[in-house]
Amino acid sequence: QVQLVESGGGLVQPGGSLRLSCAASGISFSFYTMKWYRQTLGKQQQLVAAITGSGTTNYADSVKGRFTISRDNAKKTVYLQMNSLKLEDAAVYYCSAEFSSRKYWGQGTQVTVSA
Repeated sequence: QVQLVESGGGLVQPGGSLRLSCAASGISFSFYTMKWYRQTLGKQQQLVAAITGSGTTNYADSVKGRFTISRDNAKKTVYLQMNSLKLEDAAVYYCSAEFSSRKYWGQGTQVTVSA
């Protein structure tokens, strides 16, 4: 059974930092491209960051220079370090694991940015 479990969300002030984690089980983690998406009510889901099994990364323009995606294949965990958070970064953040036609989702973790 595949499970992706996100953690690390919470309430933070603008300018603050959070680190999200997504622990995977039930998959050959190192083969999967791991992605972080976010969604707010009434808006389309947005791809925030992605990292391949070999460590190649890419980011949405809106988070470049502020967010860093990383992975630990031994721990089967992907991280999203979020710095200099802005009000518009508030969303539910989801991780996904993608390989070929397979795509799995976590349950999401809420990030609230508020003064």
